[in-house]
Amino acid sequence: MLLLVGLGNPGNEYARNRHNIGFMAVEEIARRHGFSPWRRRFQGTTAEGTVAGDKVLALEPLTFMNLSGQSVGAALQFFKLTPDRVVVFHDELDLPPGRIRVKKGGGHGGHNGLRSIDAHIGKDYWRVRLGIGHPGDKNLVTGYVLHDFAKSDQSWLDPLVDACAAAFPLIVQGRPEEFMNKVTLATQPPK
Repeated sequence: MLLLVGLGNPGNEYARNRHNIGFMAVEEIARRHGFSPWRRRFQGTTAEGTVAGDKVLALEPLTFMNLSGQSVGAALQFFKLTPDRVVVFHDELDLPPGRIRVKKGGGHGGHNGLRSIDAHIGKDYWRVRLGIGHPGDKNLVTGYVLHDFAKSDQSWLDPLVDACAAAFPLIVQGRPEEFMNKVTLATQPPK
């Protein structure tokens, strides 16, 4: 079983925020692969499905970003999973918009959702970093991530979320590099 986590903040007022790109990606994965309806549990909402022959539990913590680890930790404990069976989709300021990186372990890079998950389950989980770009000044970061994507962002946002959902079976199969390459090729075709 794989625990698929999307990071974001609950509520309609945050739904299109840059900080919620993790929710957007996980919701599209669940939709594309025919997961069950969403239901409340583990201080979040979950949907279940089978992808590439493996059971996947999608989780969106409803604890707000800074406490995401409480929800992730509860689900991990309940299913007796190890951190390497957790894949977290989240926004990444240090990547240009539409870019993606996948890695296991590492630091939180100042991301409060990752900091909370690290505190609850350790650092040995998979991270899918979805680039949203940086506002250029660290004092502008909070306002930037808590504002909606601009209309002009749709040209890269929709293809990125769609490509993540289409290529997700590669993550389930333990082929994260191929997942990253497939998403990159779909969103940044060679010139």
